[in-house]
Amino acid sequence: MKDLVWNNALSVQVEEIDEDHRRLVNLFNILNHSVVEGDATNYIEAVLEELISCTAWHFRHEERLMLKSGYEGFVEHKTEHQELIDSVKALQQKFLQEGKPVSSEDIEFLEHWLTEHIVVADMELGSYLGEVM
Repeated sequence: MKDLVWNNALSVQVEEIDEDHRRLVNLFNILNHSVVEGDATNYIEAVLEELISCTAWHFRHEERLMLKSGYEGFVEHKTEHQELIDSVKALQQKFLQEGKPVSSEDIEFLEHWLTEHIVVADMELGSYLGEVM
């Protein structure tokens, strides 16, 4: 699988959010490479945990910005955040408890998970924040 490449299509035009997204894209690429190259299981576990932790932090960051700015789509956006975290934690549990390796399908799921959220929900948020900030 190819790396995700940061470009303007992923920019929400809010630098602090874009900075977070660039970090998440970088972590995704590290995970992708570690799976493809067959790195040690404990290394893949560590990268996946870092991706999940950074994503959770980023979601709280966005939620803080939404609350501060009075974003009307807060509840829906936060619900999507929780659904995304739940789904990636389920993937992590499969990996940790069932001993199933992270597969190329899992990587595709994570790529879709990351990019779809950015280009849909976060673009709407970025447009709103651009108007009010």
